[in-house]
Amino acid sequence: MVEGSMTQGAGQGPVVRTATLRDFRVAPAPVHEPVPYVAEQAAYAAEQVVPYAAEQVPYAAEEPDGYTPTQRDLPVIGRGGPGDTVQVEVQADQNPDSALDPSGAPAAEDGPGPLYVVGDVHGYLDELVTELHAQGLIDAAGHWSAGTARLWFLGDFTDRGPDGIGVIDLVMRLSAEAAAAGGYCKALMGNHELLLIGAKRFGDTPVNSGAGTATFQAAWLLNGGQRTDMERLQDVHLQWMARLDAVIEEDGHLLMHSDTTAYLDYGDSIEAVNDTVHDVLNRNDANECWDLFRKFTKRFAFRDDSGPQAVRDLLGTYGGQRIVHGHSPIPYLLGEVGSEDGEDGGTPGVEGPHVYADGLAIAMDGGVTMAGKLLVVQLPLSN
Repeated sequence: MVEGSMTQGAGQGPVVRTATLRDFRVAPAPVHEPVPYVAEQAAYAAEQVVPYAAEQVPYAAEEPDGYTPTQRDLPVIGRGGPGDTVQVEVQADQNPDSALDPSGAPAAEDGPGPLYVVGDVHGYLDELVTELHAQGLIDAAGHWSAGTARLWFLGDFTDRGPDGIGVIDLVMRLSAEAAAAGGYCKALMGNHELLLIGAKRFGDTPVNSGAGTATFQAAWLLNGGQRTDMERLQDVHLQWMARLDAVIEEDGHLLMHSDTTAYLDYGDSIEAVNDTVHDVLNRNDANECWDLFRKFTKRFAFRDDSGPQAVRDLLGTYGGQRIVHGHSPIPYLLGEVGSEDGEDGGTPGVEGPHVYADGLAIAMDGGVTMAGKLLVVQLPLSN
């Protein structure tokens, strides 16, 4: 299974890779529910999703490297020279000096709590719950237990995996619970959020892809869109996704979803980028939204010899000392390409974040869709 290809065929039921902790599939308890849900699910479920036709999305050999929204396969990235990258093994407690209460949750302290980031989830709710619990961020009942801790998701909640809407529901609920405890749980905009918004809003309306005619609907299905997610998608989910920021700086870490310099096209400050992205979504223009999605789908800007300078360009514009991103699976950055069922190369050996580009970039997509690892990590890294 490769990035940019479907986990299951369009219209088929998703294949659940694991069956752990099913009790965490959240229907938020009323006392914790942060937003009243709009009672329009039946109307959404009744809508017909237009079947994908391969000819709707032409492939374009002339597209630049890193542009993959209408391509099935992600290129295999070979390793660089020895010693130029490092993976940091994820421990249950990244900082051995941090105080923990008996449940394993970070103890309350003066000032901001510890900072955690989560890589691409892609609908793997059970794996997410397992990792959040292992880090002491949620308790055995699936509720926030980390006090003043700060938790950032780097985007891509849906597509390819079995329960993208369940992931969004969990993150929305934890956001309310964390805020009530004095911490926070927040999320960034990923290219798959843009893709799902576009598929719902514009369906099979043709857009100018730069490589011919394409549609959001076809691109969504091609990139792992799950019909069960579309059937359960409600206005509250769309509104939540459309309000997500694209980039943020926390404790010297510049957090963003995609390993691309395309953010520079949208503003010369963090505030300007986020305002521009929100403005594009509010204008509801299919071609403008497609261009935003296309640019946020670019990748691999930080690898190769020019990578460190690309990172410095972003840090120099937006601030921070390191970029932390998702989007490009670590197995591809390492040249360790596997498949979802463990064949054709075996299970990717991802144990933790991937530090590269002269130590200036941290990759957080552990390749959960290809039997890798869903990463939940405390920053700064301990080494």
